[in-house]
Amino acid sequence: MEQKTSKKDLSHPMEKEYDPKKVESGWYEWWVDQGFFHADEKKVLSKEKKPYTILIPPPNVTGSLHAGHALFVAIQDTLIRYRKMKGFEVLWIPGTDHAGIATQTVTEKLLMKAEGKTRHDLGREKFVERVWDWCNKYGGQILNQFRAMGCAMDWDRCFFTLDSCRTNAVNEAFCRLAEKGIIYRMNRLVNWCSTLRTALSDIEVEHVEVKEPMKMKVPGYIDGVEVGYLTHFSYKLKDFPDKEIVVATTRLETMLGDVAVAVHPEDKRYTEFIGKQLIHPFIKDRKMTVIADPILVDMKFGTGAVKITPAHDPNDFACGERHHLEMINILNDDGTINSNGGEFEGMRRFDARSKVYEALEKMGQIRGKTKNVMTISVCQRSGDLIEPVIKPQWWIKTSVMAQRAVDAVKKGELKIFPDNHVKTWYQWLENARDWCISRQLWWGHRIPAYLCTVKGIIDNPDTNNQDHWIIAKSEEEAMEKAKEKYKVAADQISLAQDSDVLDTWFSSGILPLSSLGWPDTGSNDFKAFFPTQLLETGTDILFFWVARMVMMSLTLNDSLPFTEVFLHNLVKDAQGKKMSKSKGNVIDPLEIINGCALETLIQKVKGSSLPQPEVDRSVNLLRKEFPKGIPQCSSDALRFTLLSYMNQGTNINLDIKRVIGYRHFCNKLWNALKFALIYLPADFKPEADVSALPLGFAEKWILSALAETVRDTGKHYEEFNFGLAMNGLYDFWLHKLCDVYLEAAKPALQSKTDLKAANAAQNALYKCLYIGLCLLHPAMPFITEELYQRLPSPESRADSIFLTPFPEFEAKYYNADYAGQMEQLMGAVQSVRSMIATLNIPSKNRPKMAIVCKDETKLQFFSENAALISTLAKVGDAEVCKELALEGCIMHVLNPGVTIYLQVKGIIDIKNEIERLKKKIGQLEGFAKKIEQKMGVKDYEQKVPEDVRKENKEKHETTLHEIEALKKCIEDLEKMS
Repeated sequence: MEQKTSKKDLSHPMEKEYDPKKVESGWYEWWVDQGFFHADEKKVLSKEKKPYTILIPPPNVTGSLHAGHALFVAIQDTLIRYRKMKGFEVLWIPGTDHAGIATQTVTEKLLMKAEGKTRHDLGREKFVERVWDWCNKYGGQILNQFRAMGCAMDWDRCFFTLDSCRTNAVNEAFCRLAEKGIIYRMNRLVNWCSTLRTALSDIEVEHVEVKEPMKMKVPGYIDGVEVGYLTHFSYKLKDFPDKEIVVATTRLETMLGDVAVAVHPEDKRYTEFIGKQLIHPFIKDRKMTVIADPILVDMKFGTGAVKITPAHDPNDFACGERHHLEMINILNDDGTINSNGGEFEGMRRFDARSKVYEALEKMGQIRGKTKNVMTISVCQRSGDLIEPVIKPQWWIKTSVMAQRAVDAVKKGELKIFPDNHVKTWYQWLENARDWCISRQLWWGHRIPAYLCTVKGIIDNPDTNNQDHWIIAKSEEEAMEKAKEKYKVAADQISLAQDSDVLDTWFSSGILPLSSLGWPDTGSNDFKAFFPTQLLETGTDILFFWVARMVMMSLTLNDSLPFTEVFLHNLVKDAQGKKMSKSKGNVIDPLEIINGCALETLIQKVKGSSLPQPEVDRSVNLLRKEFPKGIPQCSSDALRFTLLSYMNQGTNINLDIKRVIGYRHFCNKLWNALKFALIYLPADFKPEADVSALPLGFAEKWILSALAETVRDTGKHYEEFNFGLAMNGLYDFWLHKLCDVYLEAAKPALQSKTDLKAANAAQNALYKCLYIGLCLLHPAMPFITEELYQRLPSPESRADSIFLTPFPEFEAKYYNADYAGQMEQLMGAVQSVRSMIATLNIPSKNRPKMAIVCKDETKLQFFSENAALISTLAKVGDAEVCKELALEGCIMHVLNPGVTIYLQVKGIIDIKNEIERLKKKIGQLEGFAKKIEQKMGVKDYEQKVPEDVRKENKEKHETTLHEIEALKKCIEDLEKMS
């Protein structure tokens, strides 16, 4: 039997400082071995607990952790841990996607590099074996990285979209959809990548705007391919040799597939030519006609005539269907011109573009070349230019499915957060096009369709004729279906399975079903955890994945796959630019978690395709901001940072310096507990009801703040307002507990005489630490577990903070007045601290202070808390009175009814101090003038980035405020001299 990981040994004293590596080691293995992350379906089926299930957006098996992964991990793990603490039986289903194109491409590159072979050299079976070898060897990398992030995933239910269970589900889904008539076979346009030799989904196509003519990099073309031009050429009319129609195109080679020229029926320039024949300059027997099409043609644009290539353009294809035109494909799968291209057969398509131009020029039919702003479709994987190509493929009818998905949202059965994405949902689905699910790859779910040859009945099967295909989950089943259909013996039938595989999004589209055992709907997992509760993912795949899951589940199982969708935005760099290897600005989460040397960061920039001046600028910025590289920040700090950015509807501009800041926050948490343990002995037993103790104002205030934080944090988690939740927790821990209460509580905690006050302070402190850690745990699992385990009285708590109930709001501790009262008190404290800092009074000196109040209520409040004020302000006596008795004071008006005085005479050299302050004012005025000069340059508002303008404004305002404060201080000092 495998030995389980024992709980981390914390018997040694706490380290001097927070060490991310030490804190984040040991806990994850223990959590997993204890079975904390394993969901018990029996507890759900017995109604003991309600389920809360999230399906991971499966990363590519080829992938490694990137900023987008880190974000969804932070969000989903926070929700899973929160729901666990709220008493749900949580299930977070992990897994990876077989990623057809990506994985096949990676393996092909490795094969070529290692052996100089292509997949065709190996053959399909051997090549697929190699891909499996690669997946088995390296495919778990990203899952291990998820473990490093602390993901509470149920590893017993981990899936791979090409494993046997998912394969069975995919085959079942295909067959059922085919039986319903939803899947069909048709010759239609697809996005074709000639390098990968496969059709692509829209999400695998990038759209590049070309504003000026340029040479684009294209695989196989050393000098690039010229784009950004319209070529104008003419077609001669067959019956009028002296007449011509001029057309224009950005893809001149496609004229080899032209079958018509369209004009507007009301365009008098061409009325007499409608229905007439044209002469194709290269394919003499090609039938070409002038057709009238008011839908496609704008007679005010260009010449008012449009060349029609139905097999290579979406608009032309639609026109071709309207006019029943011939669809002539001129391309082979590798992008060379096929036999339909006449004399250009065998040429690469962009070589043919040049040759066609030369030939037309010799014929005198070129009419010019003009610049053209255009958008070019590029394959995300290969960088090749996409060709619209007509191919016989398998398609899914989406109209009815899409309408059901629309209705589910309109009826409130499916909720989308943030709700501004609902409009996008409707727009996409109400205009949904049929989905091409065929891919010409070897790696993936091979399509369960068999082309059937039947002696004497179908001797030459047509791949485009659906009636010649048998849809079945296996070849044996296909044979039985064929025998039944054609009423012949097996020896009269020959079956050939489709060589294509299914679009990866097909298997991803049924994951909510297949990850829980579908089509076995009677399994315990399916009955307990389907439908799932939440689907959380990026806005960029709302249609490609989320909508398809909804459509597939409604069609296959007549139920929604989840009831809520939460969408996060993109993670960009600190300047708001999209991350790209070519820009050298990709932020690797592991470099943040584990730290990264400066030289590694510099090499990334130098390896980019940025212009040299931009490289130099980026390198100098790195040297300035990270002279020692990126320090080790921890998973907790990264998670907290990403969540703190989550203000709904905005992209995340990830600034590493902010992560470093939250790493310091982790150190604050560490030191807070380290300080507390001085006053909380190992045998300390917390009181069940702290409110029954004789609490001072500081204790009442911090417990009220804690109650408020509990209420707000739970509300924010429920509403996916992670940014607000993190900001509230940060404020409570740093600004209330660490900055104020730990100082305020020292006299009571250190008292040897007032034991009741000491006990009250101990219990308030323990309660804040315990509950504060529980509130933080969903977002920062490692450090909260470490500190939780170090709290005294472990027998009164759960074995792990993960198993601890989430804190409930306790109204008895909450009093809204306390916040305002503490704000007044801290106003007095901060004014004194500011005066002490301005005059450089050493900390060993404890000057006296006075608070002069005219209002009786305020007088009483400040009098009751005078000791607390002197403790926090670090002064001697704090006198509260109606009339000032102290002499030699500088003053600060806190508000119209309260004035703060600090006695400085006898502590400082007044004359020297006045001179020092005047000199400082001069320096500040010079600094303010420099900022004003920057802000006064011509076109400042237009030329200077908004973030820089904002920073300059804040610096200027702060400097002017400091100057005024120093002048007031000098005025007070001069009265004493």
